[in-house]
Amino acid sequence: MTALLIDQTCVACRADAPRATSAEQAAHMQQLPDWEVVERAAVWQIERKFKFANFAQSLQFTNRVGSLAEEHGHHPALLTEWGRVTVTWWTHKIGGLHNNDFVMAAKTDQLYSVVGQPRP
Repeated sequence: MTALLIDQTCVACRADAPRATSAEQAAHMQQLPDWEVVERAAVWQIERKFKFANFAQSLQFTNRVGSLAEEHGHHPALLTEWGRVTVTWWTHKIGGLHNNDFVMAAKTDQLYSVVGQPRP
């Protein structure tokens, strides 16, 4: 059985660290059903759009994800818009996906569940 991503921690990543294999990615994505694997400029990434009721809630979530990233020393791309935040994780040093990215996606999901869903 695959360990829960939410229970794992980020580890320091070196430029020669291995990228997540296709099998590892598939196993991790089972725990991250709202995320999608995307390829941009030949770099594999994982991404999710989070919905909010307004810009203030979007900005609050962005700031919380930023704090989470600082705490773990691993930083995503964040796009903050009215009612939506797009979070994209990948490991810059290796130009692709590492276990850390999936761990941080799980932690981002957990943060969203604490912040709450948008009000109608």
